[in-house]
Amino acid sequence: QVQLVESGGGLVQAGGSLRLSCAASGRTFSSYHMGWFRQAPGKEREFVAAIRWSGGSTSYADSVKGRFTISRDNAKNTVYLQMNSLKPEDTAVYYCAAALRRFMDDLPRSLTRYDYWGQGTQVTVST
Repeated sequence: QVQLVESGGGLVQAGGSLRLSCAASGRTFSSYHMGWFRQAPGKEREFVAAIRWSGGSTSYADSVKGRFTISRDNAKNTVYLQMNSLKPEDTAVYYCAAALRRFMDDLPRSLTRYDYWGQGTQVTVST
């Protein structure tokens, strides 16, 4: 079992920045690829970013590429999402998720690939 706790959400003006953190406890953190997803009111949960268990590769949704950066610190069992140049359309609940790594697998972008989820943290971007 893996427990994930997000923090760092809040209210920010358009153009501003926020840094989300996700602290993991339980089984070995480095056994998991980590991802960030978000869900806006009335919309489906969508992929934002993912990072390989080793930190060696990352993947981003087109809507956030160049503005958001995912990183991880395996010594601290923590994954981060640095969000810059925020837009009102980035407003959503942001979720951290963990996917157990498999032999030679691709970095997962699908919700169904992830095994554990955090409770979410609200990000609101005002105009």
